[in-house]
Amino acid sequence: MTNADTARDIAAEQEVIDRALARLDAMRASARALYEPVLDQGAGGTPQAKTERDILVRTGLARLVELDVGDAPLCFGRIDRTGGDVLHLGRVAISDADHEPLIVDWRAPAAEPFYRATPRHPMGLSLRRHLEMDGCRVVGLQDEHFGDGSGAAGASGTAGAGDEGDGEVLAPNTAGRVALLSAMARPRTGQMRDIVATIQREQDEAVRAPLPGLLVVQGGPGTGKTAVALHRAAYLLYTHRFPLERQGMLVVGPNPVFMRYIEHVLPSLGENGVTMATIPGLVPRIRPRSTDADDVARLKGDARMSVVVANAVRDRERVLGKNVRVPFGAAVLTLTRQDSARIVSSARRRRGPHNARRRYVEERVATLLADRYRASSSVRFRLGAGGGRTRGAPEPGPAAAGRAYAAGVSGSDIDAGELAGAVDVDIEDNEIEEAILRVPAAVGALDHMWPLLAPEELLNDLFGVPVLLESATRGVLKPGESTLLQRTRCSGAQPIPWTIADIPLVDEAYALLGRRRRSASSAHVRQYGHIVVDEVQDLSPMGLRMLARRSLSGSMTAVGDLAQATGTWAPSRWEDIAHHLNGGRPLRLLELHINYRTPGKVMDMANRVLAASAPHLVPPRAGREGADAPRIVDAGGPGPALAACVAEVTATEAAMQPAGTVGVIVPAELVPAIARALASVGIEPADPEVHGLGGPVTVVPVATAKGLEFDAVVVVEPAQIAAQSLDGLRALYVAMTRTTGRLALVHGTALPDVLR
Repeated sequence: MTNADTARDIAAEQEVIDRALARLDAMRASARALYEPVLDQGAGGTPQAKTERDILVRTGLARLVELDVGDAPLCFGRIDRTGGDVLHLGRVAISDADHEPLIVDWRAPAAEPFYRATPRHPMGLSLRRHLEMDGCRVVGLQDEHFGDGSGAAGASGTAGAGDEGDGEVLAPNTAGRVALLSAMARPRTGQMRDIVATIQREQDEAVRAPLPGLLVVQGGPGTGKTAVALHRAAYLLYTHRFPLERQGMLVVGPNPVFMRYIEHVLPSLGENGVTMATIPGLVPRIRPRSTDADDVARLKGDARMSVVVANAVRDRERVLGKNVRVPFGAAVLTLTRQDSARIVSSARRRRGPHNARRRYVEERVATLLADRYRASSSVRFRLGAGGGRTRGAPEPGPAAAGRAYAAGVSGSDIDAGELAGAVDVDIEDNEIEEAILRVPAAVGALDHMWPLLAPEELLNDLFGVPVLLESATRGVLKPGESTLLQRTRCSGAQPIPWTIADIPLVDEAYALLGRRRRSASSAHVRQYGHIVVDEVQDLSPMGLRMLARRSLSGSMTAVGDLAQATGTWAPSRWEDIAHHLNGGRPLRLLELHINYRTPGKVMDMANRVLAASAPHLVPPRAGREGADAPRIVDAGGPGPALAACVAEVTATEAAMQPAGTVGVIVPAELVPAIARALASVGIEPADPEVHGLGGPVTVVPVATAKGLEFDAVVVVEPAQIAAQSLDGLRALYVAMTRTTGRLALVHGTALPDVLR
């Protein structure tokens, strides 16, 4: 294609973009016209008028959100079909006044060949064109011409400055090479960008996979698995709008820094109605205040803990230790131990969470005692309407029996004389049951048999009372394991030292207990039509059970990399994860094989680390070689020498990335010293927990680095990272693969053997 041909094509494409922009403005005006007139009508009117007004406002605002593409290019590509049809693709569908498409939404079925077509399988295309945009202006294009399906194809066109990729060669058979290299060459901004213009064939297969069931996407560093997961979320919301808009979608990530890093991707694709959370964020009332040793965290994450928690709940559903006398008027009613055994046994067989079944226990106890009261020949009561209510019946205060149980006192110590209060009966026949339930002795018996429990209370008692822990773990955990769970029981206003590993246990208890109200009918855990979970390989079985409970139908997308498993659990097979997510039903596994982020020269070194930590796993192949080999810098010693050397190396990297980002990845205990050293040379590093990754230099604890990327990375003290846990070498592998360009490793102590 000559320069004149290219200029003519660019001008023609610009005309299409200009028409689409004009129509976009008109569509936005139509959306505003839906609700702006009703805003001046005030809040009055009939209920129907208010409802209609609300519908118009919500519809108009939702449409405006759909049409908001922000600063992203409206259009990024074009496909020409062999029959002559031409389609332009973009982030949002735009049609002209006659409803003819100007821009096709990238998620529409008609757009699929843009991502899937190959020379051997052109999918009916004669041309695929990638547009290079500068805002609303077309500045370059790259064409791929398809032949007759024999595998012959040609490329033509021009690319903008810097698009040649510095002589780097992407992996073969990858569509849109120039567009992809151009995207990778752009400096990082601290926020993940969408990849809607450069989705590759294997990525698109995962994005457009069917909704039902469990889809697992395995992808090594830089394969775009996180972007694939987010684009899949947007695709599913577009394709299955009706059920998912009502049922909701949940996206789960590994930590708050990661969630801030990805938070703009879905809005850039026109989707704002997605719930995004970390595992701790799903139980917001619990704030971790402490940390567990690795062996304790691993035990708490074990699936056997679901049985332990269930046993702990069952242990609180108890038969009375002795008969309980319930004074009621002139009678003393007896609730026998055998009565309580029958009632507890019957209640255990009923469905529903523990707290919801408390009402059933109350009804059985009240009916039993009321029948005995009515049958008593020594009791007289008034029948008929108009009678007075119970006089002098004290309201039940704090449950004395419940407090006694939490303190380890047995049921046989409950003294009816201490708990009972005399009641002067002047009551309707049909109110006797409710009156009996207000007698303190009856309340105490019920609280012993079937207490209303909060999950926090249950676990605080379980871990803090050895006899309860021994009972719940007997036959479930191995000898000696239960002692790992013991900690001091907190009382009163003393805060419970929750840890991250406790959160799935609290959630498990909540699922079994339900709300702490007599009338609660379910656990009320929010469920979603589809769940997307990233870095799933780091979740424990108990964490996976949390997600399974939140799925309405088992429709989930789980993305991760077994090679990057650095949590207390490191699964070796995806089937192990699926067992807890979907009960072992069949899963669909798709693998991403090309690392688009990390240059080959960096991956050569990182793969040595992977081979030492997980020799059975195959890393992705690098899509480009890269211009710079990794640097290894000897600081001459730990402590101040190391910190000063890191500051010097970081300053050099920052100078070479004036518009990009540098990530300094360090062991957590070195973060303060490294931050001070950087400040001493005029570099104010961003705190990712507070400011995200928007600064030119960010100091990142190694445990937080997963899923992030920077233009350059400085890894500090590799040996210390490798020695911090059983999977320390995998953590080092993660740290080394966060760069899109340059890598430096600074050490004050001897390097791990694999890097020497």
